[in-house]
Amino acid sequence: MKSLLKQKKISETPFRLEVLEILESSKSAVSISFIEENLKSYNRITLYRTIKTFVDKGIIHPIAIAGSEVNYGLCSDSCEDEVHSHNHVHLKCNECKSVFCIETTLFPTIDLGKHKIESLEIQAKGICENCRAS
Repeated sequence: MKSLLKQKKISETPFRLEVLEILESSKSAVSISFIEENLKSYNRITLYRTIKTFVDKGIIHPIAIAGSEVNYGLCSDSCEDEVHSHNHVHLKCNECKSVFCIETTLFPTIDLGKHKIESLEIQAKGICENCRAS
């Protein structure tokens, strides 16, 4: 995580490292309230500034699914400052309410005539593999 902050030219602080550790250790995207629950101590303003910095620098991306709190998932290496490039589907589990970033090798092609698609976000709701297994 330290190398990621250095690579993105972000000052390393214990707080930023703690937030990154929470994001990295989660198997799904997480909400700010989840991060708050897992921080040892925090200042809400510092947390929101940290989240904004991580989004702006291409470390995390927001996932806004209708009717849900915004969640944040770690970005891939292809994300840069203010340019997020993801080839995955966001799945919200109807049972555990977790939000997952699911990589896919086959992404749909959509023809919108003379319009140019620069990014495409696909959201799905269903049952995650953990809930299906139980």
